[in-house]
Amino acid sequence: MTHTHPQQALAHAIRFLSIDAIVKAQEGHQGVPLGMAEIATALYTRHLKYHPQDAGWFDRDRVVLSNGHGSMLLYSLLHLTGYPAFPIEEIKRFRVLGSVCEGHPERPHGAAHVAANGIEVTTGPLGQGIANAFGMAVAEAYLNARFGNDLVNHFTYAFVGDGCLQEGVGQEMISLAGHLQLSKLILLWDDNLITDDGSTDLSISENVSERFRIAGWHVIELDGHDIEAVSAALDAARQDPRPSMLACRTVIAKGIARLQGQRGGHSGRLFEEDAQAARELLGWKHGPFEIPADVQQAWRSAGQRSAGDYQAWQARVAALPAAERAEFERVMRGELPANWQQVLHDYKHKAQSAPPAPSGIFISAEINDLLTHMLPERMVGCADLEAPTSHKRGLTAFSAHDRAGSYVHCGVREHVMGSMANGMAAHGGIIPLSVTYLAFADYERPAMRMAALMGLPVKFVFSHDSIGIGRNGPTHQPVEIIASLRAMPNMWVMRPADAVEAAECWELALAHQDGPVSMVFARQSLPLVRHTHTTDNLTSRGAYVLHEAACGPRQVTLLATGSEVLLAVQAREQLEAQGVGTAVVSMPCWELFNVQDAAYKRSVLGDVVRIGVEAAVRQGWDAYLGIDGGFVGMTGFGASGPADELYKLFNITPEAVVAEARRLLA
Repeated sequence: MTHTHPQQALAHAIRFLSIDAIVKAQEGHQGVPLGMAEIATALYTRHLKYHPQDAGWFDRDRVVLSNGHGSMLLYSLLHLTGYPAFPIEEIKRFRVLGSVCEGHPERPHGAAHVAANGIEVTTGPLGQGIANAFGMAVAEAYLNARFGNDLVNHFTYAFVGDGCLQEGVGQEMISLAGHLQLSKLILLWDDNLITDDGSTDLSISENVSERFRIAGWHVIELDGHDIEAVSAALDAARQDPRPSMLACRTVIAKGIARLQGQRGGHSGRLFEEDAQAARELLGWKHGPFEIPADVQQAWRSAGQRSAGDYQAWQARVAALPAAERAEFERVMRGELPANWQQVLHDYKHKAQSAPPAPSGIFISAEINDLLTHMLPERMVGCADLEAPTSHKRGLTAFSAHDRAGSYVHCGVREHVMGSMANGMAAHGGIIPLSVTYLAFADYERPAMRMAALMGLPVKFVFSHDSIGIGRNGPTHQPVEIIASLRAMPNMWVMRPADAVEAAECWELALAHQDGPVSMVFARQSLPLVRHTHTTDNLTSRGAYVLHEAACGPRQVTLLATGSEVLLAVQAREQLEAQGVGTAVVSMPCWELFNVQDAAYKRSVLGDVVRIGVEAAVRQGWDAYLGIDGGFVGMTGFGASGPADELYKLFNITPEAVVAEARRLLA
């Protein structure tokens, strides 16, 4: 005689909400919610710390659906446990335009520091979610070391599919998380032996669990449809000093007789007949979107399981000394401290008389170091480039033995570094910086795209931005990457010309809360081009007239960014000496210039000959130059040689700018 587990009906509630929503939408991915229903039931009813009435509670456990195509698993859980944003009406509108139940889970837009509805991060591109979860676990460990167990003490869980572990970023995460021994990171792997193409035997033969074990993880292999086994494994994982991976053997699309255990279980079309057959197979006697009262009440009770913890935490925060409470709440809200800009204003003023740093990236490093005591919530991740980027300085390493360190040595793992930064920002309480060479931005690009999509305030800092890096050659000379970053919606791209603009860029980047910023610095020195101090942040308008025409009416406007602003200034001197009225415009941030009013844009650009100067490709410049405007820059990849010789080889010189102006004026 078989006995039904007392919580089996709770798992079936997940199954049938998912089936009904997918049938109604006529599309969706049923494999995950039907295969992981028991796993989710064990987690949410017995272990998870959460409070649906305050979805952004800072000390909640974080849950990431890394296999985001299985979004109905998460939506069902949020509805059943009582999150206000997920009433049954929204479940019925799954995949309908405007519904909160979108095809893949999407973090609320504009919610930079709290998961306002229960969705922690936007997931879909496989591997990103587990890497975000890793970043959340790093953030929790750092904040726990700073504020203590009474204020920050929670776990990060991730639902994970085969695809997340096959993507390269997954292995980067496994390796680094194991190295850092993040004991509060727990993965729940939907080990169903199936991918969209068919059996996993088609594409992998390694023992996945052993990959985790050899990286220093705690691994338990279990039956993912056994609620007691899952719960016991979660108990063990929560006690282990290592990060944990629970390999839960499951049947994809369990309950759909026509598809379960097969490749079609992933996202094969479901019909009314499938839903009815599943009801008969599993003994579910309730209609579409109907949850019996006792099951609904059990789920709502589960949603209140942490109410006592929530109230006790609120009381502990309220009992803090006033100054400590104010600081903790400031960090929770993601607010910058009072007078934080003063450090940057002082640096900007001193830069007028200080000798230039030996490298543009070292300017950023100096500023970053000056902010250490002002912004203890700032964490830096760097991909094995501590010496050439120099953003560690006064920081100490975050490690398995020292959680108080705020510099994460990511090794040669740019992809997980960027995704980690996203997870930190989504967690809240952290200002994340991700530092590497611009040529390696392509390794981070999926994470950068997701930061832009989510509107996360991540600061991506890049060095070695052009042919100016010299002898390392064209593999490391990112001639096309600035243009590609500028093409990304909701991404600010800043390329400062000197230390003054760098301070202004840092000020704007830190204040920007609604999206990521790419701050791009030269390897070579950036001599001063701003010689007159102003308290105004000229970079805030994206572009500004650095030098107006002096010898007569403006005939030429030279527009440049970064290290090439100096070349434009030198070209202007020659043109002015020849009687050609020439203005120089510095354009450190196109995105900010694009939102200025038309009158300001006209005053900056001028209705004259325009020439762009940038040691990169022309793409994007025509918006400011016109198709007949001039451009002095790159037309292909670079070469290996000293920087000054490369600028001459590729004809990016003041003389070339003058010649282009003469050609266009003729």
